[in-house]
Amino acid sequence: MSLAAKYLVISNRLIERIQSGELAPGMKIPSENEIIRENRVSNTTARKALANVEQLGYATRIKGRGTFVRQRDVVRSATKILSFSQNMRQAGRVPSTKLLGVSQLDYTRQVVREIVIDGRRYTMQPPIYRIHRLRFGDDEPILLEERFISAALCPGLPTHDLTGSLYGIYEAVYGLNLTEVKQRIRSILLDEPAQSYFGLTAETPGLFIEGITFSGKETILEIEQSIYRGDTYQFTVTATPR
Repeated sequence: MSLAAKYLVISNRLIERIQSGELAPGMKIPSENEIIRENRVSNTTARKALANVEQLGYATRIKGRGTFVRQRDVVRSATKILSFSQNMRQAGRVPSTKLLGVSQLDYTRQVVREIVIDGRRYTMQPPIYRIHRLRFGDDEPILLEERFISAALCPGLPTHDLTGSLYGIYEAVYGLNLTEVKQRIRSILLDEPAQSYFGLTAETPGLFIEGITFSGKETILEIEQSIYRGDTYQFTVTATPR
């Protein structure tokens, strides 16, 4: 049997086990060494078999941990205001957060945050809170986000638990109504820092989102710059004819 046939046979067997549910989402699939031992093949063949399963979208390799069956994609509507935590729960996943950093950008640094969406420039004046977080679904890193939040609207925000839903804090603590979210989405290839946060070892597509959230007609509550893993997230849009 040729090398090509061997690695395809092995990868097809693994895919069949995934499709049958024997290897469920989140489960670790046989390692390279296990494949070598069980199938009496070279490390090159075993490596190609695992790579093929990953390339076909059935598994994800996490650096230092192994290769795991992919969770089903998370689908988010681009036409609804929904927090990450709410979105994860809708997808049947448990949300969690790693707080990477919190800081205040003040007047002495002359910091201004700007974003252009649909040809219009929006500006947020300091003082501003900057919150940097890594978001997880069932312990899988999915979203790397940076949020710039109006300190005037949310005084003392860093004293609250920032590992949960910020939307929940805005509403429950500060009594703010979220009236509109504008976003711009574009595809990217994850750079090395993003790959490191997500535990990926190869270039992977991602979704870069710049957004602005309003509380009131023209009151800017926050500006968002986020990176979603393209291999786990989908956005849906519902449109109606004119």
